[in-house]
Amino acid sequence: MMTVEPLVSSTIPVDVWSDIACPWCYIGKRKFEAGLSESGLADRVTVTYHSFELAPDTPVDFDGTEVDFLVGHKGIARDHVAQMLAHVTAIAADEGLTYDFDALQHTNTVKAHELLHFAKAHGRQLDMVERLFRAYFTEGRHVGRATDLADLAGEIGLARDDALQALTDGTFAGSVAADIAQARAYGISGVPFFVIDGRYGLSGAQAPETFADALRTVAREHADA
Repeated sequence: MMTVEPLVSSTIPVDVWSDIACPWCYIGKRKFEAGLSESGLADRVTVTYHSFELAPDTPVDFDGTEVDFLVGHKGIARDHVAQMLAHVTAIAADEGLTYDFDALQHTNTVKAHELLHFAKAHGRQLDMVERLFRAYFTEGRHVGRATDLADLAGEIGLARDDALQALTDGTFAGSVAADIAQARAYGISGVPFFVIDGRYGLSGAQAPETFADALRTVAREHADA
């Protein structure tokens, strides 16, 4: 009689809802990566990013600074916004990230999300996520216009012309809408939000050990199944 061994090597999917314009999402990405490394399960985890728009009413070419946007959009006092940005900049620095809110070009991120789906279709989504975050928060690049986004795609080795065509045609607009609908179905109201193995949700930029513990829990459950 054949003996079936536990699926100790089964894949653990992690689905991440985030927005390129979310400073905590970039920090959360780094913390998750640290937790994944700590867990010892990196070779068993597959990570997929999903679209979430924090401010879908933002124009592509916003006329003002990040401070101007937050003052107008959130109704927060200008001095308090400056303190908030200084705080998140310091936390980002602890994760090895450099935020430059003075250079940042606030924009609508729907096309950036379409680009992430294009990159996913070509097996390069994680590279594209990292490139977009760095372009936005560190380099002051524009991530709302199709031509600028196609340039970033080309920089990671994707076909620039194909990316531009997909963005111009809205090829992945439906995929973005489906991600947002799924977030709504899950009750996700803020990002980053991590869904591990389709069963466990973790909200926010959690400590690396929290992610590591969750991944190990799922791995044990897979082994016991």
